[in-house]
Amino acid sequence: MKKLEKYKQYFTKEYMMGPNCVRIAAELLSKYPLNLNGHNTVLEIGCGTGLSSLYFATETNAILHAYDLWISEEDNMKRFRQWNMDKRIVSFCKDVSKVQFEKEKYDAVVSIDAYHYFAGKEGFFIERILPAIKSGGITLICVPGIKEEYEGKQKETIQEWVKEEAYMFHSCSWWRNIIGDHPDIGFVNIWELECFDESWKEWFDTKHPVVDGDIKYYESTIKKYTNLIGIVVKKK
Repeated sequence: MKKLEKYKQYFTKEYMMGPNCVRIAAELLSKYPLNLNGHNTVLEIGCGTGLSSLYFATETNAILHAYDLWISEEDNMKRFRQWNMDKRIVSFCKDVSKVQFEKEKYDAVVSIDAYHYFAGKEGFFIERILPAIKSGGITLICVPGIKEEYEGKQKETIQEWVKEEAYMFHSCSWWRNIIGDHPDIGFVNIWELECFDESWKEWFDTKHPVVDGDIKYYESTIKKYTNLIGIVVKKK
């Protein structure tokens, strides 16, 4: 994707925290473009070091409210100022599972490689996320998942790799059930992303201290059993 060229300087261990969040975000937007502008506001859940925030704010021209539990507001705002994006991206360091968002505040909600940490339970999306989205708004999510045929076999397939986090990995059909149904939901689409290999390779190229552990299990476990799952929910 040509649009990714201008972000390549940030595909480093200083900014990336796993499979390339920019490439993942680009695939989501290529399938479901966000036709937004400076009058629109986007909620990002789990922004990490803000690299995905930079991408979403730049490519949509919207104002971004970027939440993360692990990275401080000060650290992310420092990066946003360096990128001349501090007027477009606002950083928050809060536990999203405990935040009560204002009703119909956001034109879109996005989340890359974070939603599974706190939202893998029935009712969370409908009770906590859906009310915060404006009518006609859209949610774009990517979570690491497990291939359909291995649902229910997390201990046998991936626990050696991810240890106590194995329970977070689920299939597309499992996530469809967790999103749930509601009269305000127009449609839901859940699928396996195509950028799996490239996103992982770009993570390995960073030489981040934890990369060696992922490389060790890539062929035998990660590539064999897991996937990247895209979730799109459109509000009526």
